[in-house]
Parts: sequence; C-alpha cells; structure tokens
Amino acid sequence: MAISKGFKFPIESSQAFPKRLLLMGGIGPAIKYNPDRNALPEQKYDIDPKTGEGTGLPLWTATVTDPHEASDGKGKRASFEITFVSRHQPVPAGEQIADGIWFIELEGVTAEPKVMGQGEFKYLGYQFRATGIKGDNNTPKANAGNGNGAKTGA
Repeated sequence: MAISKGFKFPIESSQAFPKRLLLMGGIGPAIKYNPDRNALPEQKYDIDPKTGEGTGLPLWTATVTDPHEASDGKGKRASFEITFVSRHQPVPAGEQIADGIWFIELEGVTAEPKVMGQGEFKYLGYQFRATGIKGDNNTPKANAGNGNGAKTGA
C-alpha cells in the first residue's frame, strides 16, 4: 500500500471543524508519562525515538470541544485533547465567549486515522495536530515542518 502507517494528511481547519472549536481553558506543555510520581515533569517533543523522524519541536496540549460533533448526536466524541507542534506555546485568539473559553480556528492542521475505543466498541477516529491558532499575534511564527493535535473521535 502506498500510504504508510502513521501518515498524517493535511486538512483545512474549516473542513475538519466546520463550526470551529471551543478551547476549554489554557494551553500547556504535553507531559511525558512517568510512573515515578516524584519525578519532575518532562515535556514531550515531536520526535520518534526509534526512527528519529519528526520536527523536534515541543508539543503543547489543550482541551477542546467540537460543537459540530455535539450537534450530530456524538456528544461523547465532542470533547478531546488537541496537540500543537510549535516552538512557542500557542496563545488563544479569536472570540472569547466566557472566562477561559474561546472559539478558535487552527493553523497547519493534519489528521491521522486511528482505531479508537475498546473491545467490540471500536470505531475509526482521527488524531488531529496543529501548528497554531489563527489570529494568534503573540506567538512567533517560527514553526518548522507541517503541523500535527489529537482528537479522540471522528
């Protein structure tokens, strides 16, 4: 097959999220899992340690809600974490509708198909990544490579 496992295809934010996204709270560093609770948190980077592939840029995460998923009756898949691949922490930009809640549009969006769920309740979902937020004038646009955030449902 010509499409290899892990392939991320570019998609416009307006196609993936026709009603935009609701950013719920802040954007923070993506932290590596460590079974030692006393260890200092360590930020994840966009690099595959086995193959060395990736941009090498820091990863940032945020919780978002997709109003389009909720209106289609897929409420359990409406909220998810999205990952930003950016040298600098993205800053929310767009329409703020409440304290800590913003309507946002993403830049540099990619989608990777994933099998999600457990047991007999598996479904096809997408892991979304982005390089930033449209209208963010506070973050330098020095991103290398194409973007890549995580959505836990289709």
